[in-house]
Amino acid sequence: MLPGKVVAFKLLTADFRDLNCIHNMTQKNQQVRLRLGRNAWLALTILAVALCGTTAQPILAKPRSAEITNATVQRDLVYKRVNGTVLTLDLYCPEKVSGPLPVIVWIHGGGWNRGRKEQCPAVRIVDEEYAVASIDYRLTEVAPFPAQIEDCKAAVRWLRANAAKYNLDPNRIGVWGFSTGGHLAALLGTSGGVPELEGGGDNLNVSSRVQAVCVVSGPGDLLQLYRDATGPSGAEMNPKVKPALEALIGGPVEESKTRAMAASPISYISKDDPPFLIIQGENDPTVPVGLTQSFFAALKAAGVDATLNIAPGRGHGVGGPKFDPVIKAFFDKHLRKTQGSDSNGR
Repeated sequence: MLPGKVVAFKLLTADFRDLNCIHNMTQKNQQVRLRLGRNAWLALTILAVALCGTTAQPILAKPRSAEITNATVQRDLVYKRVNGTVLTLDLYCPEKVSGPLPVIVWIHGGGWNRGRKEQCPAVRIVDEEYAVASIDYRLTEVAPFPAQIEDCKAAVRWLRANAAKYNLDPNRIGVWGFSTGGHLAALLGTSGGVPELEGGGDNLNVSSRVQAVCVVSGPGDLLQLYRDATGPSGAEMNPKVKPALEALIGGPVEESKTRAMAASPISYISKDDPPFLIIQGENDPTVPVGLTQSFFAALKAAGVDATLNIAPGRGHGVGGPKFDPVIKAFFDKHLRKTQGSDSNGR
């Protein structure tokens, strides 16, 4: 087993915050809405009947976000319980398989404060004989860092511990994330063996290491991200970045630089890190391309197998099916070959 990485950061926590609000409706308003609703429904019904003879296209049908064929999904598998919160994942698998499947963990973005596991573009490659596990994790309105990475690591440990039950290969687990999900994917990749980020819970005897990392528009250095967002004069270049970072680390960045670095993937880079594929938009206003190039350079300087793909003219929303062949080729290269690790992914 590889020795744990030495970490000099002291990680802090903050109180939970409840941002839910409830809006009441009077009985009179309810009656008015019911009458309007009945009238609207009658009008829609008449319109639908009139159009049936003139078009064969379904009027109200909405396309699925991703096409999956010959695949099964097991939803809401519980991988962790913490402080009254139940965390789940959705597991997508091909119907016909010849052996244990390599696994790709999808981590959604959303500024660490929104998003959900049902938004999973990674399902597009399920048909290619991969299992995809799309995970939820605690958002910053529930708990600050390190809760998010602790949850991601717990999900990897759970998948590895339950590999035989779900026909998964515990030695071939990759991770793929977009934006803040890309940040957590990168942190999973560089912090293997860092006990301070493991958290508590079950399966602590199982490794949370991953064997391949795909980062799309994800920041590798949060302190530099803050500096880039605020600009040299302190004027905000991107007003969304500062509040998201402060919610993640539990306070103002100026007063919490140590915590910002503790949450940064660049802080943990070492030569034993898994291969990285980084996809970045050239004109990304949220994660500047120079920030990504610096992170990539740090990986290469440490001897990590890393590839940087900069998309000309693209912004923060870079990605989509166009990049699926590149991403699939990356995972094929690193998750389909014979791994030299044990059943704990070491």
